Amino acid sequence: MDIPRIFNITESAHRIHNPITPEKLATLGAALRLESGASVLDLGSGSGEMLCTWARDHGVTGTGIDMSQLFTEQAKLRAVELGVADQVRFIHGDAAGHVSDEKVSVAACLGATWIAGGVAGTIALLARSLLTGGIILIGEPYWRQLPPTDDVAKACLAHSISDFLMLPELLASFGQLGYDVVEMVLADQDGWDRYEAAKWLTMRRWLEANPDDELAKEVRAQLTSEPERYAAYTREYLGWGVFALMPR
Repeated sequence: MDIPRIFNITESAHRIHNPITPEKLATLGAALRLESGASVLDLGSGSGEMLCTWARDHGVTGTGIDMSQLFTEQAKLRAVELGVADQVRFIHGDAAGHVSDEKVSVAACLGATWIAGGVAGTIALLARSLLTGGIILIGEPYWRQLPPTDDVAKACLAHSISDFLMLPELLASFGQLGYDVVEMVLADQDGWDRYEAAKWLTMRRWLEANPDDELAKEVRAQLTSEPERYAAYTREYLGWGVFALMPR
């Protein structure tokens, strides 16, 4: 079980696999007013930066689940590095359909709502693991400005304009599902740059070390096209944020 190898290659040097900076991740943890001992479930936990830093800074405990074997191993190493290996655990596995054995204070899925067929399905899944009075965290893209055509949306790596909503519509959709939005932390362009541009040096170094690999041609094509595509489309049209929800 693993994610497509291309992502393990391009994001192998990332600590955060979303367009959010460490500073914004810290802001989110502080904004949630986390108490020591609070439990967190993170579906699609990547390299574990959220759980590990919140365990260090706020004393939370938690479990992260991710399909990438590489990212899961990196998360375990990060927990040891930050001295929180006794507070958090990371499982290499499929987060789709996962429900915690014990209810948690915070149930999160940042940037992986495909695990339950979209935002609504992921919120419903997370709710099954949530303590009464707990908080659901959803990390999701939205349109900063509406693409004029589906071709522009596809250049932002969406399938069509309908894949995402404008920010007011996204916030309204949470209410339609029966949830109050109680906090949000939005990525800025620096966060997008750190997420996207950091891939380029990783790809270049990987190509130098693996010129004969079966994916070398694909990685070379991405490195050649991605800077211009990102600057022209994703950076201009797509936003991303983490939204804290509580059931009404």
